[in-house]
Amino acid sequence: MKRPIIDLWVGFFVALGIGALVFLALKVGNLASANMSETYVVSARFDNIGGLKVRAPVKSAGVVVGRVTAIGFDQDSYEAVVSMTIDGRYRFPRDTIASILTSGLLGEQYVGFDVGGEPEFLKGGDVIKITQSAVVLEKLIGQFLFNKAAEGPVQEGQGQNNK
Repeated sequence: MKRPIIDLWVGFFVALGIGALVFLALKVGNLASANMSETYVVSARFDNIGGLKVRAPVKSAGVVVGRVTAIGFDQDSYEAVVSMTIDGRYRFPRDTIASILTSGLLGEQYVGFDVGGEPEFLKGGDVIKITQSAVVLEKLIGQFLFNKAAEGPVQEGQGQNNK
């Protein structure tokens, strides 16, 4: 084969490899186009959203039912306002609880829906009233250490049976 033909084939396979890497990066980063046909937008207010990011999944029973589309801050109530796009195939009662949860111990954060029992369903523009903010690991550790320090040192003979 001539040199230009070999160069053409090498270029073709390099372009194919770059295309495969871009596709893989989009799939891993959850940036690929979702197959949600009809959607509706709901929002929820949280005291603390931790490390929640835009495009984070919204899950119910472990199934991705939507995505976080926007995160804002309400200067009147000093709360984070999270807007979520929910797939129209899934309907949730109006008394659904939105919680910010973490995948694993230090994994990504997502919004989890715990369904209620009300007969009316959420629709576009509704605000989820019952929310549970993110658990911040640093705060928990700090409270634990502060409580241990407040107990004071254990004195000799305390907690032992002296006979």
